[in-house]
Amino acid sequence: MKLRVTPLNIIGAIGLSLMAVGLFSEKSTAPGQINLSGFYLLILACLVAVTFVTDLIFRFTLKDIKRIWVIELIFIVIAAILMLILQKLV
Repeated sequence: MKLRVTPLNIIGAIGLSLMAVGLFSEKSTAPGQINLSGFYLLILACLVAVTFVTDLIFRFTLKDIKRIWVIELIFIVIAAILMLILQKLV
């Protein structure tokens, strides 16, 4: 199998590196605060898993690497716009 770099692979690698930083960084909370870093790492792990599965789906359905790049970039932009809209609503 040929190694093909795609935008979702790049996003997944960034997510994995953020998870590694979160796991190995020093946990410090002020007295009386709850440490939610484990919950955020779990959410990040789920998002990384979704990006890898989505990337595999795009790879099996589209064979041309240029099409994969265009479709995945559109997918990332739409997901980012939806996240911004949901942030404004909540």
